[in-house]
Amino acid sequence: MLPVAILAGGLATRLHPLTEHVPKALLRIAGRPFILHQLELLRSQGLTRVVLCVGHLGEQIQAAVGDGGTLGLSIDYSYDGRELLGTGGALKRALPLLGDAFFVLNGDSYLTFPFAAVQSAFFDAGRPALMTVLRNDNRWDRSNVRFENGELIEYDKQSRAPDMAHIDYGVSVLSRDVFVNYEESRVLDLADICRNLSMGGRLAALEVSGRFYEIGSPQGIRDTEEFLSRKLKPA
Repeated sequence: MLPVAILAGGLATRLHPLTEHVPKALLRIAGRPFILHQLELLRSQGLTRVVLCVGHLGEQIQAAVGDGGTLGLSIDYSYDGRELLGTGGALKRALPLLGDAFFVLNGDSYLTFPFAAVQSAFFDAGRPALMTVLRNDNRWDRSNVRFENGELIEYDKQSRAPDMAHIDYGVSVLSRDVFVNYEESRVLDLADICRNLSMGGRLAALEVSGRFYEIGSPQGIRDTEEFLSRKLKPA
């Protein structure tokens, strides 16, 4: 299986005061830091190589998780440095640790869809990037993907068109070639990179089913807490 880059370096201002002194990845959900739930899910699906892209309060994450040995994982860390680089800039900095292609996962997402199917779809598509998409119809957030007949026509988080019924599910696969034309140490948003890929017909898509869980909002935290509490409850 490909390595996984987890984007866990943001300020999480929407969750203040919860995240003023604790990174979002370490918020306690269903009795333990969220990132432990996330990492154990990855291990259960056969993903063992992880790079945590960290920035704000990242040293707390590294102190809590370590090298992943006790979790059956191999974990490396890529720090933004003095200036936060954005999701795209953080990935570009982490490329030496990631190889030619890798999964990208948001640090606040819990996704139960099989990652092996995503990896297979990426290689079958023969394009430099693949995004998982979910039929959303503005249920959990505003839809931002136009997806027709198995093809991603347009992805845009800023200018969302009325005919966009899908949303990015939260896991993608990228090749390192995606970043060739972007400068080192530049602030980059992965959403802008993916929009450019979509406009050039270079972003493949895999439609998935089943909702996503996230802890990026108070309601998301409540839903994820309920889901994981049920999941962990003894039969």
